[in-house]
Amino acid sequence: MTSFDSSPQISAWRALLALSVAFVMLATTGWTALHQNHPPSSPIAAARAAWGHGRLGGHRLPPVGSGPTRLARFFAALGAGQRATLAARYPLAVGNMNGAPVELRYRANRIALDQARKVERRRMHDARLSPTGQHDAGRLMHRLESLLEPGRKILAFDPTGSGRIAEVLGDLDTARRISVVVPGVDTDLMSFKSARHPYASTEGMGTALYRAERSANPGADTAVIAWADYTAPSGLGVEAATAKRAQDGAVRLDALLDVLPGSSTVALYCHSYGSVLCGVAARYLPRRVTDIAVSGSPGMRASSVTGLGTGARVWAMRDEGDWVADVPNLEVGGLGHGADPVSAGFGARLLSAAGAEGHGGYFVPGTESLRNFAEIGVGSYLSVRCSDGNNACRAGLPLTIAY
Repeated sequence: MTSFDSSPQISAWRALLALSVAFVMLATTGWTALHQNHPPSSPIAAARAAWGHGRLGGHRLPPVGSGPTRLARFFAALGAGQRATLAARYPLAVGNMNGAPVELRYRANRIALDQARKVERRRMHDARLSPTGQHDAGRLMHRLESLLEPGRKILAFDPTGSGRIAEVLGDLDTARRISVVVPGVDTDLMSFKSARHPYASTEGMGTALYRAERSANPGADTAVIAWADYTAPSGLGVEAATAKRAQDGAVRLDALLDVLPGSSTVALYCHSYGSVLCGVAARYLPRRVTDIAVSGSPGMRASSVTGLGTGARVWAMRDEGDWVADVPNLEVGGLGHGADPVSAGFGARLLSAAGAEGHGGYFVPGTESLRNFAEIGVGSYLSVRCSDGNNACRAGLPLTIAY
């Protein structure tokens, strides 16, 4: 979920991008914050270590970092019972393992979610915790319960820290077109769904896009991944003004895209700081990624589409009421994210965002922004509406699109 929504935060962002402040922050607390080491142990690290010492039928398991191709061959050679055994023994490892069959990952993550739910249920009544700590445990327990509802397909789950999560809508194995929603700051397990701002949350954006794609072309074989599987910046501090979190997230995004099943094409929908991540990832994206659509972007760490180094079509939109327009488009001393993707010189295909109403409204049903996203998702490029009211954003596109 993106929390870029108040004038004090905007002022803080602008201040971070001022030259004098930049060097002060890099020299003091900002530099320290960006280079903190992660704790040596975490639930997922422990799960991977257990896998590394595990055996199946008397044989050692392949190293967890073997690479998706080797891991895919390993799982393909197993029987259904053997795969189920591994999911039950090492749920966090298997559930986050690129190379494991997606259905097995769903199964493993259900087990991992249930285990995490039981931990939080015990913590709700742990007398060693403060009332606030018990309350927070209860909130997390209910969030985990909601993710365990029948029919939900959790592709990735990591309870470490504030948590990471990715959910699939549709069928990844049969989809011919896959859309991946990449959110911005304040994205974590608790913000994955929001009752107050449903279509500004990762789950809400993914659900809205999937429904809009089904409405745009009911016959199209599409799937959507609501991808909150990276550690996003918290608020508009130093992390949000740098590419550190985006760089780490880009590695994770590229790893996922490399192992999606089948030969489906992929479109990325990158909102706010998520567009920074997509900009960093762009040069290394697999060829199956045909489209990158950014909304409310503070910059993509490039001066132009050419600078992104991708063969994908790059689309951009910004609502006229989006405060991100006030963010200085520069990069100084590692702070700031560069050129404005909706500027004429950047070279993106500019889409209409009519009806979006601000920074968090691009995926709201009934908006032209969501309609445009859906048309891209189903491959109906000639049906998108451009920001200038003419056909400029559709220039050079083929007359027919294969599904």
